[in-house]
Amino acid sequence: MKGSEITLRCHKIVGGYGEGEALVSHEPICFYLTDPKTGIVRERGHELEGKNLANKVLVFPSGKASSVVQIDGLFKLASNNVAPTALIVKDVETVLIVSAVIAKVPLVDRLEQDPFETIHTGDFVKVDAEKGIVTITKRVSGYTSA
Repeated sequence: MKGSEITLRCHKIVGGYGEGEALVSHEPICFYLTDPKTGIVRERGHELEGKNLANKVLVFPSGKASSVVQIDGLFKLASNNVAPTALIVKDVETVLIVSAVIAKVPLVDRLEQDPFETIHTGDFVKVDAEKGIVTITKRVSGYTSA
């Protein structure tokens, strides 16, 4: 049973297509602080600590950390097939763009609506960066994310 669907325009930063369950973080993310073999966030005290970002559409405000560790972190996740399928950010920075290009992960920003108000963990999200469209299927009430 599907929930309601919302389609929003967005700005393409790194092209491609990705879809999956949304994982939302209100805190910046350093991909180096995730387990490169599993995709589990291991940064102590982070709101996503212990959560798995593998094959998820990751919604987060921005990246953090130096260029080398951020790029290396996302690249290792992608090399082990546990990277997010797409990235939706609020504040993009150069290091995050380079990381997404190297890892071949679609990256978008500037959604028509605030992604933190529109997308919730567990929603099903399709990111078509080429067309500049994000489609959100709201989770059915009572659904719990693993």
